[in-house]
Amino acid sequence: MRDYDEVTAFLGEWGPFQRLIFFLLSASIIPNGFNGMSVVFLAGTPEHRCRVPDTANLSSAWRNHSVPVRLQDGREVPQSCRRYRLATIVNFSALGLEPGRDVDLEQLEQEGCLDGWEFSQDIYQSTIVTEWSLVCEEDWKTPLTTSLFFVGVLLGSFVSGQLSDRFGRKTILFATMAVQTGFSFLQIFSINWEMFTVLFVIVGMGQISNYVVAFILGVCTFFAFGYMLLPLFAYFIRDWRMLLLALTLPGVLCVPLWWFIPESPRWLISQRRFKEAEDIIQKAAKINNITAPVVVFDPVEQQEQLPLKQQKVFILDLFRTRSIATITIMSLLLWMLTSVGYFALSLNTPNLHGDPYLNCFFSALIEVPAYIAAWLLLRTLPRRYVIAGVLFFGGSVLLLIQLVPAGYNFLSIGLAMLGKFGITSAFAMLYVFTAELYPTLVRNMAVGVASMASRVGSIIAPYFVYLGAYNRVLPYILMGSLTVLIGIITLFFPESFGRTLPETLKQMQKVKGFRYGKKTKGSMEKEENPKVIITSF
Repeated sequence: MRDYDEVTAFLGEWGPFQRLIFFLLSASIIPNGFNGMSVVFLAGTPEHRCRVPDTANLSSAWRNHSVPVRLQDGREVPQSCRRYRLATIVNFSALGLEPGRDVDLEQLEQEGCLDGWEFSQDIYQSTIVTEWSLVCEEDWKTPLTTSLFFVGVLLGSFVSGQLSDRFGRKTILFATMAVQTGFSFLQIFSINWEMFTVLFVIVGMGQISNYVVAFILGVCTFFAFGYMLLPLFAYFIRDWRMLLLALTLPGVLCVPLWWFIPESPRWLISQRRFKEAEDIIQKAAKINNITAPVVVFDPVEQQEQLPLKQQKVFILDLFRTRSIATITIMSLLLWMLTSVGYFALSLNTPNLHGDPYLNCFFSALIEVPAYIAAWLLLRTLPRRYVIAGVLFFGGSVLLLIQLVPAGYNFLSIGLAMLGKFGITSAFAMLYVFTAELYPTLVRNMAVGVASMASRVGSIIAPYFVYLGAYNRVLPYILMGSLTVLIGIITLFFPESFGRTLPETLKQMQKVKGFRYGKKTKGSMEKEENPKVIITSF
C-alpha cells in the first residue's frame, strides 16, 4: 500500500509547481519579519527629562539647572525621572540667587516629574512611550507590551494546529494573516496603552500560522528580508501611528495569493476529499509538464491507509523513561534559552551605540549568512557538535562585550552582531535536530512542545533588554553566560547525524553519560544502512 509521497513521486521534488508554491508561501512570511519586530520602533524610548512649565517664573540660569545631572558613558546628562523641587528653585530665582554659586545644587530637595516629560525628537517623532508617558514609574509597561505580544503567539500556537486540522491549512493561513493585518490596523486608533496592548496580543495570535514554517531555510531568509525592511520604513516614518499604517499595508498585498496557493492535498485526503486533491495534483503535473496517471489517488487505497495513522499519543510519552525525560527537559531548555538570546539581541538594537536604524538593519542582515551557515553545517557535520559550537561562539563573543573599552562602540556592535549570528544559526538547526531525536509516533508532538518552550523564551526576552536600563552590559553578560551553558548541555545530547531514525520510543538513543547495554546485532545492522530524515535543509 503506497503512502502520499509514493503516490505523488511522479511530480518530482523541485519542479516549477513546487518552486511557485514555495516562493508564494515565502512571500507571505515577509510581513511577519517587520510586524514581529516592529515594537523595536513602536515602543522606542527616546531621551527624556522632567518638563518645567513655561509658566514657572524662573531665570534662564535656573531653568537650565532645574534638572539634576548624572554620569552616563563618561558624560553628564540630565536625569530622566527627577527634578529639583519647583517651588524651591522659583523662590531662589525670585531672590536673585545663582545656581552653583549661591546655592549648592547637591543639597536641594528633589521631586518627581509632576508636570510630565520633555522627549527628545532626534530619533523618534512619537512612539507609544511618548504618547502615554511609559517612563520612570510606568517604564515596566514597555517590556510587558512586547511580552504580551509573544503571549499572543503562544496562545495562537495552542489553537492554530487544531483549527488547521478542522478547517484546512489554506483557510487558517489566510484567516490568521487577516487577523494580523486587521488588528494591526485597529492599533492605529488606540486611545490608551491598554487598548494597544490587547490588540497587540491578538496580532501575535495571528502570526502563528506561518511562524513555524519560518524556520525552513528559504522561508527564514524571506523573514529576514521583511525584518530588513523594518528599519527602512521606520527611518522615513518617525510617527508610530503612520509607521504602523505603513507596516499594515503590505499584508493587504497578500490577498491575491489566495487564488494561487492551493489547499494542502494531504489535508484534503485526510478529510476524504479525494477529488479536490486529485485536481490539485493534476494541475501541478500540468505546470511541471509531466503526464499524470489517470487516477492519482485511489479512494479505496487511501481510505485503507488513513486508519493506520490514527494512533493516540500523549505528552507524558515524552517523559516515559529517565533517558527520554532527560532528552525532553534538555530540549526544552535548549529551545527556551536559544530563543531568549535571539529575541533579546533583536529587541536590544536601539540600546546599542550609534544609529538604531542602522543597528536594526545589521541585526536583520546578519541572519541571512546565519541561515546559510546552518544549512551548510547541517549537511556535513554532527548535529550536537555543530549546535554546541555556534552556541559557544555566540555566547563567548557576547561575554567579550563587557571588556570593550569606552569609545570603541563599533567593536561592541560588531561583537553583538557576531553573537546574533551564532545564536540565529543554532536556532535554525533546532527543528531538524529535535525531529531526528524522537520516533515517528511522537515526533510532531516533541517539536511542538519544544517550540512552545521557545515562545516562553521570547516572552522572557524583553526583560533581559529591560535590565540594560540599569547596566548597559548586564544583558550581554546574562545572555552570554546562558548561551555558553546551554552549549555545554547540548554536548550531552545523543548524536543523530547519519543514524537510523527511531520508529519507537525504545529505539531512542540514550543521553550521553547514561549507562546502557551493548548494541544488539540487529541494531548494528540498521546503523550500517541508516535512514536519515529528509528535511528542507
